[in-house]
Amino acid sequence: MELRKIDDEITVAPQITVADVSRIAELGFKTLVANRPDHEEPGQPAMEDIERAAREHGLDWVYLPVASGNILDSDVDAFDPMIRDAKKPVLAFCRSGTRCCVLWALSSARRKPADELISKARHAGYDISGLVPRMVQQAGKPQ
Repeated sequence: MELRKIDDEITVAPQITVADVSRIAELGFKTLVANRPDHEEPGQPAMEDIERAAREHGLDWVYLPVASGNILDSDVDAFDPMIRDAKKPVLAFCRSGTRCCVLWALSSARRKPADELISKARHAGYDISGLVPRMVQQAGKPQ
């Protein structure tokens, strides 16, 4: 399991397994967010199995599937209140972690400057500098 901490509230990760969930709980995460649709690729763990494990280990579970490479404003609109209201710290996962990082950055752009978000993402191993126009657009949206 590869964890990429963005800040004290959110960490993102590539696809996790059911076996990873106990370690996620041991590490102190409170909410587990799945941004990867079920059946995105063959052999991917079923989200209902990960959900069951999350609940068994006392984690809040959020299933917010987003199509890879096609993050819509409606996806950001759903992610924003969820991440603000979630019990922290949050671990969000998808195939590579990028989708989760992009959702976080676009929703956070409503409250924080783009350069701060780009820096945090870079420290977690993601280059989101190409998102600046979308972050500027999100900055004008109500919170």
